[in-house]
Amino acid sequence: MLVTLIAHTNDPEKTVAAAAKLCYSDAHIETLLDGLTPEKTAAFLQKLSDFGHASPVEHASFTFGIEGVSRTFLAQVTRHRIASFSVQSQRYVRLEDFRYVIPPEIEKIPEAKAQFVQAMNEDAAKYLELVKTLEESHTAALVAQGMPEKAARAKAAKQANEDARFVLPNACETKMVMTMNCRSLLNFFNLRCCSRAQWEIREVARQMLKLVLPLAPHIFAAAGPRCLTGPCPEGAMCCGKQTQVREEYAALKQEVLSNG
Repeated sequence: MLVTLIAHTNDPEKTVAAAAKLCYSDAHIETLLDGLTPEKTAAFLQKLSDFGHASPVEHASFTFGIEGVSRTFLAQVTRHRIASFSVQSQRYVRLEDFRYVIPPEIEKIPEAKAQFVQAMNEDAAKYLELVKTLEESHTAALVAQGMPEKAARAKAAKQANEDARFVLPNACETKMVMTMNCRSLLNFFNLRCCSRAQWEIREVARQMLKLVLPLAPHIFAAAGPRCLTGPCPEGAMCCGKQTQVREEYAALKQEVLSNG
């Protein structure tokens, strides 16, 4: 798994503070950034937090590159609808080099891992076998209709990829570019840093938090699972480790900010 920050709003906290300043003063657009010292920026961000005024936080965004994750992860992350996703296509990209993600609980049991790897190898072979069968059949049909062979094969290859991908497993590796604004990120961290989140998206969320925290320490000061700032919302499904989780995230943030 690799999570990288590839772009972000320039000076995200000052951008958010400028939006907040406009809301709470008679400032003009041309002078909006004037006087926004680090101290005043922090004060505006604290005011937003105290008032529960979240919309100005939407003016800053972060773009991540994510790879080495599974299609299972993709199904989870795209439930966060206030975000932008660009995902490697299984329709246009033929998986000649079949890669997959092994869940940690399978990885640590030799017999289970062997069974899993065997299943993946069989899936990869079946996928390529099906691609070849479909491509040859489609090419022949298109040539019979009068299309030149080179053009027919190019079109047939795309058609073959489109249908052969149906045999690919959820473990199949994918990669994406994802953009979220800060408000969406805070919600994402609330839900996906929780110990009850699926292990893969939880690890991605932690890595994302470590990347954005040094750039917007006031905005993300309380970021993480909801139990950091209040009671666990999971009810009967609570992990019962609120103190441990709070200590863990306090240590994580201290380490990130001291290294940043």
